[in-house]
Amino acid sequence: MLLLVGLGNPGAKYAGNRHNIGFMAVDALARAYALGPWRKKFRSDVAEGSIDGVRVLAMKPRTFYNDSGHAVAEAARFYKIAANDIVVFYDEIDLAPGRFRMKTGGGAAGNNGIRSIAAWYDDDNFRRARLGTGHPGHADLVQGHVLSDFPKAEREWVHKLLDAVVKAAPLLVHGEDDKYQAEVMRLAPAEKSGGRAKPQLDNDGD
Repeated sequence: MLLLVGLGNPGAKYAGNRHNIGFMAVDALARAYALGPWRKKFRSDVAEGSIDGVRVLAMKPRTFYNDSGHAVAEAARFYKIAANDIVVFYDEIDLAPGRFRMKTGGGAAGNNGIRSIAAWYDDDNFRRARLGTGHPGHADLVQGHVLSDFPKAEREWVHKLLDAVVKAAPLLVHGEDDKYQAEVMRLAPAEKSGGRAKPQLDNDGD
């Protein structure tokens, strides 16, 4: 089984936040591949099904973003899911808006949700699907940035990126992360303007 985790905060007040693009990605996958119905389990909303013949469990932790690891570890241990079969979709402020990068393992880069998963699961070698939302330009502005809704001017690229994440998903579930990243960006090439990443950190790698 593949565990597809979206990071975000539960509740209507957070639904349109940049911090919730991980939830948006998992919701889009669940709709497109008829996963479900959604039910409450593992301190989360979960929906089970298959994508291109691969059994998947979509998960949206209800523990709030910064404590997502509690829910993820509970589900992973119940199903005996290895780290390389966990994919976490989340907002990445150090990627420009609309950029998309896959990464396996490595540090949390200041992301408390990723740090929580690594701590609770006791292994950071899970796969990360990083959805660029841009940096506000100063550390003091980050919290307000991630907890604000996508403005109307950005919703077109958000929709295109989520659509690409869905259409390319067969590559993801078969472990073709490099090809998945390339296909997502082919289907939804990021605009060269309209937002920015934190210049000294956006090297499209790490």
